[in-house]
Amino acid sequence: MNIKILTGFDHVLLEVGIALLPLLGFFLFFQFFVLRLPMAQFFNILKGLVPTFLGLALFLQGVKVGFFPVGTEMGGILAGMGHNWLLIPIGFVLGFVATFAEPAVRILNIEVEKASSGSIPQRIMLYALSIGVALSIALSMTRILLGVPLWYFIIPGYLLALLLIRFSSKTFTAIAFDSGGVATGPMTVTFIMAISVGAAATTEGRNPLLDGFGMIALVALAPIISVLILGILYRRSQGGSS
Repeated sequence: MNIKILTGFDHVLLEVGIALLPLLGFFLFFQFFVLRLPMAQFFNILKGLVPTFLGLALFLQGVKVGFFPVGTEMGGILAGMGHNWLLIPIGFVLGFVATFAEPAVRILNIEVEKASSGSIPQRIMLYALSIGVALSIALSMTRILLGVPLWYFIIPGYLLALLLIRFSSKTFTAIAFDSGGVATGPMTVTFIMAISVGAAATTEGRNPLLDGFGMIALVALAPIISVLILGILYRRSQGGSS
């Protein structure tokens, strides 16, 4: 692969600037007409926008020249091997590691531990989410190799989630559905999705659009089920209290 780090970086800067401008406009409007924060705090927030802008731009550039090409190449190489079933355990490991390193997941776990006064430790939540996503990635790789339609997993999966709500606690039900969105963060979407698309493009008889995509839907579903199961275990350990 011939990768040039700064290729197209000017377009990325423009896109990030356009994305942040409406947020800046809303903030300025509320600052002058509603919030009226002290000027020192106001200027601190404005200064914080600079590393935010640069961080987003550098991240998106890294995705463009690094994560996507490498992920697609990895998926193609793994699917093209004689033992393409290795995609399943490798997908499991990558799903676990990506979720374990996901910043949004860490923040959710910290907030859950704080709101529950420590009764739901962030480490338990982190392992529950990581295992759930890892299983969903392994399932996605299985779906690509076997050519199974996505709805064979989505419909039974959400039916199972609705059933688990009946037995889980109200607290974990609320956390579970937020976890589904948080788990589909930049680490999973940018890297592992590229691997699945590359694998589908290389696997004979598979369509990258039909078989490569859809993985994120499974990733969003898996944490819901894993956290609901965790809620059932917590409920039983506490004698059935909600």
